[in-house]
Amino acid sequence: MVFLGFLLVAAAIAAGVGVVLDNTGSADLVVFGQTVPGVSEQWQVFGAGAAVAIVFFLGMTLAFTGTARRIRVRRDLRDLRDEHEESLTTLVAEKRRLERELAQARQGSRPRPAPSGPSGPAPSGPSGNTGPLPRREPVATVQDTRVAGGRRSNPAASPFFSRND
Repeated sequence: MVFLGFLLVAAAIAAGVGVVLDNTGSADLVVFGQTVPGVSEQWQVFGAGAAVAIVFFLGMTLAFTGTARRIRVRRDLRDLRDEHEESLTTLVAEKRRLERELAQARQGSRPRPAPSGPSGPAPSGPSGNTGPLPRREPVATVQDTRVAGGRRSNPAASPFFSRND
């Protein structure tokens, strides 16, 4: 494809050189009713036309390139938006699943306390359970192995994951 483009450019240059060399007579270039000064030969008129054609094709190339870029950016943004919505949907579904598992684990690990006092049931918390939450013990302990520079080699051993609250 590139070779074909270079071949067409070479043919256009050869045709232009042929027109310029064969047309040496006098001519006038008139633009919007005004004679252009300094253009008195036919080859100068041809050169002016070639310059206008180059400017035209340069403008068209910029317009098409800008349009293609805008279309590509919009498509990429739309794909990113769809991907973001899909990941949010997946995260919400995962959160609901984990909430159900947590609720099942809490119900299975301890019985619900009976209502206390003559005034009726005690006020419930945000999860519907009454009373304080039991203190959880870590399931498995991970040794805190440090690497050079003071960083932990195992992210599960960070203080965030080993808190007992």
